[in-house]
Amino acid sequence: MNKLLCIVTTGRSGSSLLANLASSINFNLSDQLFGSNFTNIKGHFEDLNIMSKNDHFLGRINKKMWDTIELTDVQNNLFRDKIIYIQLNEPFTNSKNPWVNQAFQRDFILQNINAKSEDYLIFSDPDEIMRPEKLINFNLKKKYGIFLQKHFMYKFNIIADQYSPWEGSRVVKFGDIKSIDYLRQKILVKNIKKWWRPDKEKSIEIFENGGWHFNNFFSPKELSIKLKTFAHSEFSDKKFSDEAIIKKKMSALEDLYGRNQKFVKLNNEHIQELPEHIIQNKDNFKDFF
Repeated sequence: MNKLLCIVTTGRSGSSLLANLASSINFNLSDQLFGSNFTNIKGHFEDLNIMSKNDHFLGRINKKMWDTIELTDVQNNLFRDKIIYIQLNEPFTNSKNPWVNQAFQRDFILQNINAKSEDYLIFSDPDEIMRPEKLINFNLKKKYGIFLQKHFMYKFNIIADQYSPWEGSRVVKFGDIKSIDYLRQKILVKNIKKWWRPDKEKSIEIFENGGWHFNNFFSPKELSIKLKTFAHSEFSDKKFSDEAIIKKKMSALEDLYGRNQKFVKLNNEHIQELPEHIIQNKDNFKDFF
């Protein structure tokens, strides 16, 4: 006789631990589980399909996700009044083109930021982490700025020299911004040397040693889902997105996208180059070394 086990808890109250225990006594949870990450090193043990439906449901009832996050008093004091939640309720103008949809979302954010023309706007992808010391007494001397970042792949001790330094976070005064896509696609280091191209923006300040790019820090299963769903739809094909192929490439320190690149595993001395939070909490991130 099949038995149904339902684990219902509030957030951050031990549901992953209970699900892990259930799995250890042979309850069949799912073959599509959300694995470990920075917030839960041991794994979440949550079904990805159910998580997707839950997020969709929250969006349908117009629930602000930030308001649902349970933070400690310290975190509340540090972050709660510093984050603006901007919710897009309009339909995409072209739902079949992920790049158009992305630009639409980014433009919507800009339109809803209440900033002064002299305020700095810094844009980063989620895996681009700026070096905080660079922001002390920050003064942009040119129209735009690019933070050059060390490019890590899969784990904290694997570096992608071919892509380092990575042209990561961009900065501009709010009054000078054209669009987020313009920042990402048109503000490039190579522009500076193209003196014969008046159409290329050259007023760009370069910030060396500007942080870290932690790319594809996921399990093979999570990476498979990413490749099947993110904007680069050309990588959704099985030859890229198959979980077994991804696992083999990660073990061999190879590139996921067929670019014939090999990455380098670093020794323990490099840890001093990582963010201070990682250095002080290395044991908590042992799955990422």
